[in-house]
Amino acid sequence: MEIGVRGATSLGGSPFVERETGDLARASQLSGAPDERGRDPVVTEQSTAQPSGPADQARPHPLRPVSTRPRQPNSAAAALYPLIQSLIGDQIPVRFELWDGSAIGPEDGVGTIHVRSADALRRILWAPGELGVGRAYVAGDIELEGDLIAMIASLHAVAPRDLRVGLRALPAALGAAYRAGAIGLPLPAPPEEARVGGFRHSRRRDVRAVTHHYDVGNDFYELVLGPSMTYSCARFADAHMSLEQAQESKHELICHKLGLSEGKPLRLLDVGCGWGSMAMHAAANFDATVVGITLSEAQASYARRRVAAAGLVDRVEIRVQDYRELRGERFDAISSIGMFEHVGKARTAQYFETLRALLVPGGRLLNHAISEQGGSKLTPWSFFGRYVFPDGELLDVGDVVLAMERAGFECRDVESLREHYARTLRCWVANLEANWDAALEAVGPARAKIWRLYMGASVIGFEDAGIAVHQVLGVVHENGRSGMPATRSAWS
Repeated sequence: MEIGVRGATSLGGSPFVERETGDLARASQLSGAPDERGRDPVVTEQSTAQPSGPADQARPHPLRPVSTRPRQPNSAAAALYPLIQSLIGDQIPVRFELWDGSAIGPEDGVGTIHVRSADALRRILWAPGELGVGRAYVAGDIELEGDLIAMIASLHAVAPRDLRVGLRALPAALGAAYRAGAIGLPLPAPPEEARVGGFRHSRRRDVRAVTHHYDVGNDFYELVLGPSMTYSCARFADAHMSLEQAQESKHELICHKLGLSEGKPLRLLDVGCGWGSMAMHAAANFDATVVGITLSEAQASYARRRVAAAGLVDRVEIRVQDYRELRGERFDAISSIGMFEHVGKARTAQYFETLRALLVPGGRLLNHAISEQGGSKLTPWSFFGRYVFPDGELLDVGDVVLAMERAGFECRDVESLREHYARTLRCWVANLEANWDAALEAVGPARAKIWRLYMGASVIGFEDAGIAVHQVLGVVHENGRSGMPATRSAWS
């Protein structure tokens, strides 16, 4: 799986992600998804337009500066105003409704943030910044109502670009907590919070980090991913493609880039095979013999059942195995799709050297991963790092190419699918919202909320080019002979 985590270690323009622009809609065009307590969609009485869906195109939203403080000096709104101002700035595009009935912000904004309890302030006081806000959100002290993606985008549009919330927000958080009567000992963190322990990117810690995200339940992922069960960027080669067709299109492109269509059946290694979709596509359509590896027992069990049901047991083997344990085997091609984000910059050289040693002369590697200019690392003080992807790291695509070349690959092709990932994520958000009740039953309200927020925020990261996703193709040439086709037309 791939992660959209641009700036997730700081608040930036929203309570959770830094780089956010995108689908903007007024509160009178609220999403048709249920709110986070599982209730029916809420639409204001003034609304006459149809609810906006996740696939709506981005539209500008007129922002109005808030020039006056809340009118009730002793209200929760008055207590929170300095804190909200420190987080967002002087323009407030969303409405904040507080536990005492007071409110801040426009009635016709893009959505409403409900602060249900003063406990939200206590959490922020003890973890100033996005971790405290994230804990309040997961615990239910903060809830979001409206078009999620539009709300995130509008908050980003008005927040100071250089804002780094932490100690800078502490005075405002302390003052707000004191005025609201929220001073007290720290509250327990929600149980959904990851605490992986050990040395970063050690084998044991990597297993704990991966299982935190992927072992939440295969039934939940069926709701989000749909029939393709593919947790990486799709390729919408045709504007009218469904998500399932676009995922098949992505797998087809990768198979062609790896040369599976150019002659005799080949032996393929799929690193981070997930639920087996790429492995099955290569075996069924190109007669490849495939080994897929994953660190998730839940994924492996599910993938093996799919392989058996498809009649591919003789050609597809699914293992629970770390890439560092691969020794003494040879492959004609290797695909790594949405796994590299879990490797870490410190392990990058080892990763590519390990894969290089497994390839025969003329063998090819396709590395499909999210990238960010300059790279970034998720910290334990970020919402994404604590609740979504512990230890996740993004590398600059230039660093990826250089690392592959240093490991002995000749890099032959680099392709960005950035816009395709934004559309993929919108499909996943739409799936989750359409199956909200089933999702609540599968994983509970807290984890369903986490996934909806992280995917919605990731949409914005790709749409504003804060992050991208690149396929980098490398080949192990033999005395200069690469075996590559003359042009990309062979991959059409």
